[in-house]
Amino acid sequence: MSLKLNNLGRRIDDRWILRHLDLEIQNGECLALVGASGCGKSTTLRIIAGLDQADEGSITIDGTDVTSTAAVDRKVGMVFQSYALFPHLSVAANLELGLKVRGVAPSERQQRVRQVLQLVQLEERASQKPAQLSGGQRQRVALARALLRDPLVYLLDEPMSNLDAQLREELRPELRRLVLRDQKPVIYVTHDQHEAMAIADRIAVLKDGQIEQVANPIELYKHPASLYVAEFIGRPQINVLPPEQGVIKAIRPEALKLQAGGIACELLHREWLGASQIWQLDSRLGPLRMLVGSEQTVPESIQVSWAPEQEHRFNARSGKRLTA
Repeated sequence: MSLKLNNLGRRIDDRWILRHLDLEIQNGECLALVGASGCGKSTTLRIIAGLDQADEGSITIDGTDVTSTAAVDRKVGMVFQSYALFPHLSVAANLELGLKVRGVAPSERQQRVRQVLQLVQLEERASQKPAQLSGGQRQRVALARALLRDPLVYLLDEPMSNLDAQLREELRPELRRLVLRDQKPVIYVTHDQHEAMAIADRIAVLKDGQIEQVANPIELYKHPASLYVAEFIGRPQINVLPPEQGVIKAIRPEALKLQAGGIACELLHREWLGASQIWQLDSRLGPLRMLVGSEQTVPESIQVSWAPEQEHRFNARSGKRLTA
């Protein structure tokens, strides 16, 4: 089973907000869609779910073309940014409602709700209302609702953006376990590139409605196909050096080393990250970010260098990676 998007496009008036989108997500694979606001991430999910229509291209799920199929018949499980729970209903009643609408018998409804509540570890919260739950628990209920649909594809639209950083970190492995347990294709939309790298098997980076690069997290980080990808993926952000003869060079902060005879720098700011710290530097090349160990002290004279083979080189006009 797989989900295939072939030459998918969406136009509003005379402007294409999605164009030439080709993707294939296999069973048991989680693909993250990332990119700046307005790049087409959520629009892509809405088109796959049938909540919006493409102006060109096709969508195939499990070998069946569903491009013109009504949303209710696509067997897609979608989890939105908002929990979309009925506040006057209990957790169990919220989950049972969709099964009731689909004509599932009462005894089977109750059994399936009990099973999914055990799966998301909320069986003791079945009788509570959404207002009595934490944000993380409400998101588990929203995920349980998608699991109950027994879909062919899971679509998750920034499902953890309303949670604090610590809770998101705690839920990441659990979320991945739950959505991949059925070995179905999963598309995960997020604005958080760190979250994408932690959850996804592959990441598709979108820019202005088109794909810049699709690869696994390590490949994206080590071999970005464009300057846009290099700047988007990785924190602290990559250092971009001034163009020289049509070439832009970029260097990751961890590649910078203290070395006598290197580029003279002035320390502007230090930021501690626990096991490491970021130095914000000023140099003749412009601002530089340097990642050092937490115990590193600031020398009287800061001079930095890096190995030439650690430079990323891009065409200054197109932004595309230079292989030579």
